[in-house]
Amino acid sequence: MPLTFVLSLQAQTTRFSMATDLSVQHNFKKEQRFTVIGQTTYLHVHLTPKDGFYASFAYYSNGKFSNNLTATAKSVSTIPSQISYVNNANMRLKEFSMGWKKYLFGNAMTDKGINIYASAGFGLMLGRVENRHSVAIDTALYDVPVLKGRANFKRLSIDPGIGVDRYIGADIYIYAEGRVWIPTDGYPSRYIYINDRAPWTGMASLGLRVMF
Repeated sequence: MPLTFVLSLQAQTTRFSMATDLSVQHNFKKEQRFTVIGQTTYLHVHLTPKDGFYASFAYYSNGKFSNNLTATAKSVSTIPSQISYVNNANMRLKEFSMGWKKYLFGNAMTDKGINIYASAGFGLMLGRVENRHSVAIDTALYDVPVLKGRANFKRLSIDPGIGVDRYIGADIYIYAEGRVWIPTDGYPSRYIYINDRAPWTGMASLGLRVMF
């Protein structure tokens, strides 16, 4: 009976929000820096006014960067022994994330004042990279630091964030948020020049949340 009562009470107090925002994303990793725009969509499950779960999906436009690289001959008899070239790369990121959201000041349902919250979760980052070399290199004769062409990659990430929101009427809140995707060790890709803890990105967002 006590357990049934608690579950019934939770069912009565649990509410949901949907949110969407416009985001600016910056990749901080050296040799891989770019800034792009994108969008995030959230589902929030408010177990209490201050605590709840979230699930989100984010996607961003192509980020562009370049690297000055050197291809090295596999044989000492190959001339020239080295070829300097530029790798022009595009990288595009998407991510699914799930985690916990807690209001540090105010709560998710109040219609007064400014609310401050923090979040932490785990994500699956899905990336695509495309490389174009400035000169043609025969990979049968030379070792290259990064391969030419297109490939997909994935990373698990830790996703902390902090934000503020404010009620503007009709169960709608406006919010501003900062988030970071911190990659854990992932599978290295021959199409990515920097693989160690990369890409490491931060996002600044402005959006609307609707309470149901």
